[in-house]
Amino acid sequence: MEPERGVLDPVRGAEELEEAFRLPRALIFKHSTACGGSHAAAREVERFLAARPGAPVFVVHVIEQRPLSNELAERTGIRHTSPQVILLEDGKPVWSASHFAITAEALAERLAPSEAPAR
Repeated sequence: MEPERGVLDPVRGAEELEEAFRLPRALIFKHSTACGGSHAAAREVERFLAARPGAPVFVVHVIEQRPLSNELAERTGIRHTSPQVILLEDGKPVWSASHFAITAEALAERLAPSEAPAR
């Protein structure tokens, strides 16, 4: 039995991230654990999740999971930056934001939990 994950724990690998591409809507948060700006964005993602528990948010730590982060940039066609959020609809990127554009309000506007299944 796997231990329960925290709200912003990173995905455990490519297989888990693949789930984001199978859902009708999912948000991927690319987080740098060494960047103050990324920590501010992480607080916004946490604020969003506190108001919408169960929203499909997948986290990639860009330093510790560099190959996965690079693969994500290649697969979505969205140039890497961090912090960064990418909204997927049916496996296709439809919106992204970075740095101070990542707010709980912006995430709520783009991804309502009633529109996507909990993960």
